Amino acid sequence: MAAPLTIALDAMGGDFGPEVIVPAADLCFRRHADIAYLLFGDERKILPVLEQHPELMERARIMHTEKAVAMDAAPSQALREGRRDSSMWNAIESVKSGKSDVVVSAGNTGALMAMSKLCLKTMPDIERPAIAAVWPTVNGRCIVLDVGANVGASARQLSDFAFMGAAMARALFHIDRPAVSLLNIGVEEIKGLREVKNAHRWLADSDLSIDYRGFVEGDRIGHDAADVIVTEGFSGNIALKTAEGTARQFAKELRSALSSSLLTRMGALLARSAFEKIKTKMDPNEQNGGVFLGLNGIVIKSHGGADAKGFASAIETGYNMARGRLVAHIKEDLEKFHVSLDATDVLQNGS
Repeated sequence: MAAPLTIALDAMGGDFGPEVIVPAADLCFRRHADIAYLLFGDERKILPVLEQHPELMERARIMHTEKAVAMDAAPSQALREGRRDSSMWNAIESVKSGKSDVVVSAGNTGALMAMSKLCLKTMPDIERPAIAAVWPTVNGRCIVLDVGANVGASARQLSDFAFMGAAMARALFHIDRPAVSLLNIGVEEIKGLREVKNAHRWLADSDLSIDYRGFVEGDRIGHDAADVIVTEGFSGNIALKTAEGTARQFAKELRSALSSSLLTRMGALLARSAFEKIKTKMDPNEQNGGVFLGLNGIVIKSHGGADAKGFASAIETGYNMARGRLVAHIKEDLEKFHVSLDATDVLQNGS
């Protein structure tokens, strides 16, 4: 049996706090008996929920904190008011101190990123961390990054994102040489912003740990164009939110159409298993858990409104990242890539 893995949970984060996070921890614990938890937050609110899960109580410790970061707090405010004594900060700090292997929070995204950067620091030569999300595709899943940590990105940063995403793909999908593409407005080399085209040139010249496949347009993300799709955070976040909204709209329209007459209701009943399969694959809760890449530690961001099943998915992502030695793989790949860039003297003009 593998050595125990400790997961720190910001039990006060998100829209529902312990009422969702503790049952989610129990769900994931039932899948992975090698998990232990540190639950950071108000013991008076956590303990009554934890007592409803006797088996989990044996593998979970409550780490009492007086404060919780508000969902609408500005990152600067969260750092000023919540640093040192909030559930979010203390959960992150447990990773830095080695008391836990990964932290999962459904709390304020900006605050979580700001605190993570301040506490864990970025890896050597990494200018900006990125948030990576798992995206359902026709035949499986892919990783898209950045989906919200940065507005704009240089060619150097986009290239770093590519290797960080590839390391995540190896940890999550167990692919030795992940396929990587850059999101662009067309597949032709003359199209796109200068930084995107520069990143394209660098990645195409690289002979390292990725299978670079050039540009891909937004409508091909879900069609297995690559294992990793790279973009900057502004366009990535819009793409992610658009895809999630479209999935919910489609589900709503489908339910309406299938209940419009006796005949369609009968058809829906006959095709129920197929519809359930589609629903499971497209449900954002099933792919919940954005990974902060580029930090000296593993931080997972869950949707704030996730239910227990959704938050359990975020914990599962953190578990897989830790077991897959994500941080070590990213450091190894980026070191090789930066050495190759320096050796070929391509870090010129706008890097």
